[in-house]
Amino acid sequence: MTAALRPLITLLTDFGARDAYVASLKGVILSLNPAANLVDLSHEVPPQDVKAGALILAAAAPYFPPGAIHLAVVDPGVGGQRRALAARCREQFWVGPDNGVFHLIFSRAPALTLVSLENPAYFRPRVSATFHGRDIFAPVAAHLSLGVDLDRFGPRITDPVSLNFPEPGFEPEAIRGEIISVDRFGNLVSNVPAADLTAWLGQARLHLRVGPLRLQGLARTYTDVAPGEFLALEGSHGFLEIACALDNAARRLQAGVGLAVEIRQAPSDN
Repeated sequence: MTAALRPLITLLTDFGARDAYVASLKGVILSLNPAANLVDLSHEVPPQDVKAGALILAAAAPYFPPGAIHLAVVDPGVGGQRRALAARCREQFWVGPDNGVFHLIFSRAPALTLVSLENPAYFRPRVSATFHGRDIFAPVAAHLSLGVDLDRFGPRITDPVSLNFPEPGFEPEAIRGEIISVDRFGNLVSNVPAADLTAWLGQARLHLRVGPLRLQGLARTYTDVAPGEFLALEGSHGFLEIACALDNAARRLQAGVGLAVEIRQAPSDN
């Protein structure tokens, strides 16, 4: 990797904003590379929720330029048997625990180079058993930003941990999926890719069931229905989303992650 004038490092954690944890990561990185450009993806991942971190990372990372380094620390297994890793794929770099937080990135990568972080020369001199984000991952990200080759950090591996991530089931008569995320607006994000849904529907209209809600047809924007009404549409992340205009769909439906989504075909109005 050739170091850029201001190498870009993103940070994703479940640390929140109250404690000194995020500042510690940034301090370690900037001590090694004061020219680093640090970008916060989010520090509001629900505590220890690896799946939620994986979703946020997969949604945001594609919009960063080649050479970006993504540091993800959602690490409930810190200090245990889980590996620490760094990787190169999609013309970007990834640093964090080998616990599935990179599953959505790695599973869709045409080419992937992975190493296990085992070279203490690139760690802080004292490594806490409970804060590898500060003492291992942050310095490795900083050294990557300085142009250190990936293979210097440790041996190559080929078996990163995968998440048991729910995939939708496409059948001739129905699509069966589930809600995988609820955003801060209360929109219910499903695991059904909108492009695949459109192809499956063809000329038919969507007939959707989620909890007590029944909907027909796909909206294009949140303003396609009156305030307080529910709608289904393609969210900016590319998945089918259930929303409530100017209201909170999750609260109105008392619904959350794991709720089943069933889609069938209804006759077209045309």
